[in-house]
Amino acid sequence: MDPSSASWAFLDHPVPYAFAHRGGNQVAPENTVAAFQHAVDLGYRYLETDVHLTNDGVLVAFHDSGLERVAGLAGSVADHSWSELSTIDLGQATGIPTLDELLTTFPEHRFNIDPKADEAVAPLAEAIKSHRAIDRVCVGSFSDQRLADLRARLGRALCMSPGPRGLLALAAASRRPKPGRNLRFGAVQIPPTLGRLKLSAAQVERFQELGLQVHVWTINEESEMRRLLDLGVDALMTDHTQLLKDVLIDRGQWPQ
Repeated sequence: MDPSSASWAFLDHPVPYAFAHRGGNQVAPENTVAAFQHAVDLGYRYLETDVHLTNDGVLVAFHDSGLERVAGLAGSVADHSWSELSTIDLGQATGIPTLDELLTTFPEHRFNIDPKADEAVAPLAEAIKSHRAIDRVCVGSFSDQRLADLRARLGRALCMSPGPRGLLALAAASRRPKPGRNLRFGAVQIPPTLGRLKLSAAQVERFQELGLQVHVWTINEESEMRRLLDLGVDALMTDHTQLLKDVLIDRGQWPQ
């Protein structure tokens, strides 16, 4: 895909490119400022994160609804106030950041954001507005309704990837002999295999003919990175930020 043809500023970058999935987890806990800073120091321009809402209305960068896996604590993000969550040490003197902190700390970087709960949608839209970040944010979700709500609040200027129903519709459209250009989504963000849909060079090309970039998650093995890049995908998401950088350097497709 020619990046100059992208309809959304978020996608305006030579392909392929790399996303630091939750900032990476090789040197610091996922979704922490330290993890994102490490990725930025490596040269990553694209960062991926998730958001949940605290019980007093603060958006925090955290993947799980529950705290046990990452923080070793019972309960969920939604059970706690920001003042309570802000005291949690995730290790290496790192804590849970707010989305405001990430957007402020990394003002030149682009964020792929997944709102993990319905309650996070309105605050996410307000955060994007208040930071004037619409050109550097893409939103993806497993909920088609959350995406529809964000589109209603922010309009077509917001880059999005489809939810499950939207992806099925795009996959069906891509099989038509002359697919029309998609005008709703900037990218499809999918694993290499999703149900009956398995990425091949032909399927990647069909999505791209619809005007979609193809972003694949979460790829942590070198052989799989190389295989997908050979298929012509536009971006990879990884926890292993140094490894993906090394692969792209070896292929002559770095810097970011």
